[in-house]
Amino acid sequence: MWGWSDNTMGGGGWVVMVLGMVIFWSLVIFVVATIFRGNRNDTGATGTPRRDPMDILDERFARGEIDAEEYQTRRDALRRVS
Repeated sequence: MWGWSDNTMGGGGWVVMVLGMVIFWSLVIFVVATIFRGNRNDTGATGTPRRDPMDILDERFARGEIDAEEYQTRRDALRRVS
């Protein structure tokens, strides 16, 4: 028959519901924070790690992309900047 129950959760049902909501919103906040936190290392706009300009210059010289004179000129310029 209709109306036999007063539609309450009974003893302690509200405690379970409150704990469920707290757990749910905690998980939502954790997931959002994890997504937006991302990778916190030193990266440029492209997401690749920044490299030391002197290392790049050394590699270019080692590969033969630049000659000794250009290497010296660029090395001196980098040292003046830093």
